[in-house]
Order: sequence, then structure tokens, then C-alpha cells
Amino acid sequence: MPIYQPSGQIKLTNVSVVRLKKGGKRFEIACYKNKVQEWRNGVETNLDDVLQIANVFVNVSKGEAAKHQDLQKAFGTTDQDSIVKEILKKGELQVGEKEREHDLSALRKEIATLVAEKCVDPETQRPYPVGVIDKAMTEAGFSAKQGKSAKSQVSEVIRLLQADAKLPIQRARMRVRVAMPTKDGKRLREQIVEGAEKVEEDEMGQEEWEVIMLIDPGQFRVINELLQKECKGKGRIETLTFTATAGS
Repeated sequence: MPIYQPSGQIKLTNVSVVRLKKGGKRFEIACYKNKVQEWRNGVETNLDDVLQIANVFVNVSKGEAAKHQDLQKAFGTTDQDSIVKEILKKGELQVGEKEREHDLSALRKEIATLVAEKCVDPETQRPYPVGVIDKAMTEAGFSAKQGKSAKSQVSEVIRLLQADAKLPIQRARMRVRVAMPTKDGKRLREQIVEGAEKVEEDEMGQEEWEVIMLIDPGQFRVINELLQKECKGKGRIETLTFTATAGS
């Protein structure tokens, strides 16, 4: 892909700029809004759909293209695709203040929604409204981190809220059924139930042991790995319900 030198100024609209400092110089590319993250996530693979213009700039807003010798010195090549890919991968996405505020607000709401889905009031075992979680996040001094997914920030928020006594909160409990041959049940029962919040049913039959219990979601993987390791494919765990409701 050849590098085109702009004639005069190039006016770009709805632009997102990705900037990378390398070799003592600044390099920028002009991308379509939302396409940068799609490319980084592997959703978008066509560079032509990511770039607003097939060029590497030193200043997008002024339309100043990077010189061949600067590209060669910084990147060791003047190959457009490889340079653009490196800038896309390692560069910093520049956004305007209003756009930044909007994105942070949307990210914060997504985090609050995920926390509300995963947590309950310990007394009622019912979820809090998203607005209550959002307010508690503010009171606890939480700041959403742009560039990190909402999902990756949920655990941090829950820990922060649990440390802030203004809002009693706990992770929602999973109601699960675990079953395995009786001989394995007698051997593993203590390990299986030790992580339970509550054991609802515990039946050791002649051929099979079955237990229904409430667990923290984090225990699901622990129990599943134990079954895979110890039961040679004959043990199983299944989720009955996710959020423990009042009266359960």
C-alpha cells in the first residue's frame, strides 16, 4: 500500500486518532470511530475498514504526513501495512473530552449493571438496583478505567464495595447439584461440601451420591476441577439457579 503525500490540508470527520511515539518522533493514523477496538479484539481484520485514510501522519489534525526517512528510521521499514498494524497494536487511542466522558459514563453503567447481576443484599438475598450500585461506586471512590473491559473491573468494584460498610453486599450464590458414584462420594464428600454456604439436600444412595447446595460462584470451578481429577468422567456438577432469592 503506497504512502500518499497530502496536497494541502486533509479534513477528516468523525475521526479517532491512534498515536505512537517511537524513535523520538510522534506518528499518528486516522481511524473510524469504534473500529480501533474491533480491530484489537479481532472482530475487524480489514485495515481499509479501520483507516479513514491510508497514510501515516505526524499530525492528523494538521494533515502533516510522516516522511519516508522518519518511518524507515523509527520502524525499520516503509511498508504501510506493517507500520499501521504496529501503531494500531501499541499506540494510544486519542479521544476528545466529550467523547471520553460519554465512553466513561457508558463503561461505568456497564460495570454497575454487571455488579448488580452478580451480587445481592446479604439480608434479603435480592439484587440491588443498578442505580444503587452506581451511587455506592461513587461513594466508595471508584473510577472506571478506560481501555479495560467492564467485565475485568467487576471484581475490583465488588471488593471495594465490600470494604465500604455503607452498602452491605455479597456475591450471588449459585444453587448447584453435584452427583457421583457412591464410592467416590464417600471419599470426596467432605471436600465437596466444605466450600458450600448451605447444603439443601445430601443423599448417599447405594449407587450414587447427590448433593444440592448453595455456593459462591468462584467455587464452581474448584468443584468441577476436583470432579474431573478424581471421578474419571463419572462425576458432574450442574447449575440449578444463579441468584439465591429470599426464602431459598
